[in-house]
This record gives sequence, structure tokens and C-alpha cells, in this order.
Amino acid sequence: MVPKISVAALACLFAIAASGAHGQTYPTRAIRIIDPYPAGGQGDVLARIIAPKVSESVGQPVVVENRPGLAGNIGAEVAAKSPPDGYTLFMGTTVALGPSRSLYSKLGYDAIRDFAPVTRVGAGAYVLVVHPSLPVKSVKELVALAKARPGQLNYASAGGAGSGSHLSTELFRLRAGIELTHVPYKGGPPAVVAVVSGETALATMTVLAALGQINTGRMRALGVTSPQRMALLPDVPTIVESGYPGFEVTPVAGLFVPVKTSKDIIARLNTEFRKVLDTGDVRERFAAQGVVAGGSTPEELGAILAAEIEKWAKVIKAAGIRLD
Repeated sequence: MVPKISVAALACLFAIAASGAHGQTYPTRAIRIIDPYPAGGQGDVLARIIAPKVSESVGQPVVVENRPGLAGNIGAEVAAKSPPDGYTLFMGTTVALGPSRSLYSKLGYDAIRDFAPVTRVGAGAYVLVVHPSLPVKSVKELVALAKARPGQLNYASAGGAGSGSHLSTELFRLRAGIELTHVPYKGGPPAVVAVVSGETALATMTVLAALGQINTGRMRALGVTSPQRMALLPDVPTIVESGYPGFEVTPVAGLFVPVKTSKDIIARLNTEFRKVLDTGDVRERFAAQGVVAGGSTPEELGAILAAEIEKWAKVIKAAGIRLD
């Protein structure tokens, strides 16, 4: 005798089968990674290193789409409001998503409410540089000079007010107890030109942006913001070594999806991207950008972002920064 199966049980079986089929067939079309900055920026470069390798693995195109504007907020809002179907990812950094809650009273997205973390991609650092004419060769000497000339030393920020370059310099200023004058620039190249030309005395910027000028002597590197010295600048001490214990700014790049994306899809994306990030080729290419490649669980990336939100909220309040 064939046992009778209720309508409800059949419906349940069909639902399970459909769910399994969906998980097995995803993705069936192109996946896009939204980078909220212009082409050529560090996040854009990292995304373009990993995208073709993931594409090869999943059998579908993985394309990078640049949506710059408003310090990364336009791209973030576009990504947050995209369908939660696994076909739109967001390349975000903790020095952009982390401070956004405190910098703006009105945003079209919320870093915690509207995004689900997928995986950490890599971590970089900034380097504190000065014009070579400035009579300082260490962080200690820079602080002494700034205290002797309160407010007279100006610094460039790559990306303008609220950027990682700006906020990391403000954190240093607060920790050192000095007064500096902020001069905002729209991006890395004009900030580099400002320091090289002597238009500004100093800046904190990505190692990749500054490296060529440091190597040719047109900038002097005083310290890096990573917890350990960097392979690209092995002779440059950390700011921790320079007398500021606990000082660390390591911009973490991560991939996020709209918050209602299914856990099965997030798990698939996590597996695919972490597999690529663990390859020797990707690690070498990231290292050339001054970034240490490395994936994580979604929970680990979420914890990193939460800690950065708390950290930068304190800095922004202490510095009195508000952008709207």
C-alpha cells in the first residue's frame, strides 16, 4: 500500500526542492560589484583583481561598476536599495561606512540596517608624509614643530572632509594634542600634488598614492598607521613605535549585499570570494597595492564594521566634525 501524503506535506517538499534548486543554480546571470569611487581608486583596483577570478569560478560575468559621488554615499545608497537577489555587491571600506553614521544626519542608507556583510577583502594603511623642506624627520619632531607653531601647519586630505585621509589625520592630531589646519582636496592625486608642491606641509594618505613620491624624495614618510611596519616601506616606523600606543588606522575593504539577501546566497558568495582571496596570485597583487589580502566570515566583517562605527563616532565628536 502506498502511504497517503497530505497536501501540506507535498507543498513543503516542493518548497524544499525549489530552495535547493535555487541554491544550486545561482548565479544565472552577471553579478555587479559597485565601487563608490572613481575608476583607478584602491577599492576599484582590488575589485578588478578579484572579479575575473570569481567570474571564472562561478561561470558568470562579475563586473565592477563605479558610482562615485558624495564621499562614496551615492554608490552606497544605490547598492543598499538594489534587489536583495545576490546580483549586486558593494565594495565598502570601514573608513567610509564606519564614520558615515556620525558625519551625516541624513543619509539614504544605514551601514548596519541596510547591508549584510559577505567577507573581508583586505586591509591597508595610511602613511603620514611631509614636504621635504619641513625641518622634521620623525613623528616626534613633527609634533614638536606643530606645538611651536599652533595652527600654522596645514594638511591635505585626499577625498576631502570626512574621508579616511581626513579622519586619520584628525585622530593623530587629537592624540598628539596639536593644532593643524585642514585643506580638503577631491582625491588622492591633487592631495599628492599639494604636498609635493609645498602647498600643504603634510598629509595622511594611502601608501600606494604616496609611494612613488617617497621613493623619489619629493615626500618624506614619517610613520605608517598599521600595527606593524609595511613591506612597501620597511624603514618607516609605525606611529605606535613613534610614541602613540594603540594608534591604528587600517582601512578594511569588504563586500556587502542588501540586507534581505538570502543566507544561502551570502554563503555561496563568501565561499567563492574567500577561495580567490586565498590564492598566491591575488595576495601578491594586493601586496603591490599596499593591502594584505584575506577573507573572513560575514560575522567577523560585521564585528569589524561595528567597532569602526564606535571608534570614529568618538573621533568625529571630539574633533567637532559635521558635514550637513
